[in-house]
Amino acid sequence: MDETGETTEFGIDAFALDDRLRLFHFTAADKRADYLRVLRAFDRARANYQVLLHANDVAEHDGGDPAELTPLLDQLHTWRVLDRSYDGARAANLAEYRNRHYVYQFTQAGYRAYRAVEDVLGASVDDAVLSRLVFPELLADLLALATANTEGDAEEVYRKLTRLDSALSDMAERAARFYLLLGDLSRTTETSAEVFLAHKDALLAHLREFTSELARYTPKLAAALGAVEETGVDRMAELAASVDERIFRSPADRLADWRHRWGGLVHWFRGDPSEAERLQSGTVSAIASVLALLRRVTESRRGGVSRESQLRHLAAWFTGTAHDEAAHALFAATFNLGAPRHVAVVHQDAELVATRRSWWEAPPVEISRTLVETGKPPSPGAPAKVERNDASRRRLREAQLAEQQARRAAAESLAGGVYGRTLDEEETELLLSLLDIALGARVPVTGVTSGSAYGVKLTLSPHPESSTVDTVRGRLHLDGLTLSVAPR
Repeated sequence: MDETGETTEFGIDAFALDDRLRLFHFTAADKRADYLRVLRAFDRARANYQVLLHANDVAEHDGGDPAELTPLLDQLHTWRVLDRSYDGARAANLAEYRNRHYVYQFTQAGYRAYRAVEDVLGASVDDAVLSRLVFPELLADLLALATANTEGDAEEVYRKLTRLDSALSDMAERAARFYLLLGDLSRTTETSAEVFLAHKDALLAHLREFTSELARYTPKLAAALGAVEETGVDRMAELAASVDERIFRSPADRLADWRHRWGGLVHWFRGDPSEAERLQSGTVSAIASVLALLRRVTESRRGGVSRESQLRHLAAWFTGTAHDEAAHALFAATFNLGAPRHVAVVHQDAELVATRRSWWEAPPVEISRTLVETGKPPSPGAPAKVERNDASRRRLREAQLAEQQARRAAAESLAGGVYGRTLDEEETELLLSLLDIALGARVPVTGVTSGSAYGVKLTLSPHPESSTVDTVRGRLHLDGLTLSVAPR
């Protein structure tokens, strides 16, 4: 926090949206493989507690040429993936000092971007499985949390809350990945039926074991949550916040964060509906989907007819045709393109594109989806509902009335005289609109302007001297003219 008490940005919070998106530019660059190799060298050095690297150090880890690595390092610094600083201790003489020996290291946001890319590249099917062994651990941690909160052990409360939060987050992420994997499997059974049949038993056993463990432990976990709440939720949040080591967050922010995390834990098992119930229903639905998928694959294999076999037979028929005419006839009979449904559709502009023109020469005609899918011409349908936004109309009307009142007040003030005082913004705007009409007529005018609705008229008259009107926008000089504003 600064001297005024306001929170200032630090670390990754200082990165704007464009800067964060720029961190991933190296994944789409022409030399993305080289950039990834350089960042992996920094990651290996970081694992060995070596943070700052020179181009020569990167070359030792990577096996490349330092001269070729320097442009890559500078570009990564431009994208703010790496931070660059000057290391004068490396200079052995004045020439090397002038050559500027730079050293590089990961920025906080740059390291997160690199780890995100590595997580995507290293993702495997094993990461998308449901873990039933997490439920006993959750129950043990909740019971230990209740004991630690009763005894006032702040460090143990912090450790248990952190483990519970991490375990539930990991379980939710694994469940999302697993159900996405099942969706991909159901869409690709035509090409991977053997893989599905080989692993179907293990897949069904995995789902059934997980759903049985979830049903068995859900009431126990809900009771354990109640036991923790009896020891005092506010006391638990205060204990966890007291040993929280996030120094760049205020104590109030840390306390609110731990209360929010505990609310998420309670919602997981005692919400209406709870996340555990949703996970249970999703797992049961997944079992039904796998069984239906197994039935479809088994029936196609038993009858010997599948999309793959049909396409193979069709390809054999095309290969076995005697001549091209027979192949064209087979194509027309198979895909039914000889009698299109839109044969009677004409162009919207019949004079521009005549009906007697050949299809090869005429431009394509836009066809409605209803006609293509069902063969029926589209109907106009029911008239659309008129959307009335009364709130917006009321706000616009109120703004219009306020503007009219302000103009009317400005007109009354102008009628009292424009010289010897400074006109405000509303008076200046009304005066300029009246002058625009008057000067455009090239003669002294008592003009009917937009201001005339407010009961005033402006008169421009020749004068041997110039006149000046003071406004909030500046001084308005009228050369050889004087003006007067009077009520109509």
